[in-house]
Amino acid sequence: MTTTQPIPATRNDAWGFYGTMNEHADAAWPIAMTTISQATGQTLEAVRAFLDSRHGRHFADEVLPHLHAGQTLHDAIDAATRQWMGWTIGRQTSKDYGIPRGLPYLTGFVIHCAIADESLAA
Repeated sequence: MTTTQPIPATRNDAWGFYGTMNEHADAAWPIAMTTISQATGQTLEAVRAFLDSRHGRHFADEVLPHLHAGQTLHDAIDAATRQWMGWTIGRQTSKDYGIPRGLPYLTGFVIHCAIADESLAA
């Protein structure tokens, strides 16, 4: 995805996606931001909120095994994105987080994190 918008910087470089990616963080951040934004149709700010959250850490936990198996950073992030988009929000997750049941997992948590981030800023 080509974008003219600047990629928002992380606000959580010690934890979340960025902190979990360690030495790959600087290179992985813009790739993850644009890949997830394109897959979910959500803004870069919403994706930043997701990647900075504990859910972003779990997303990184899906990227790292692909990376350690020899995939490129782009391919590892693509694989994790496809995996999270393939999962759907179930009954219990919907009840716990208020995310509509059946929504792709990644889309649901990007939106959830954006709403949570917005409510904290208010």
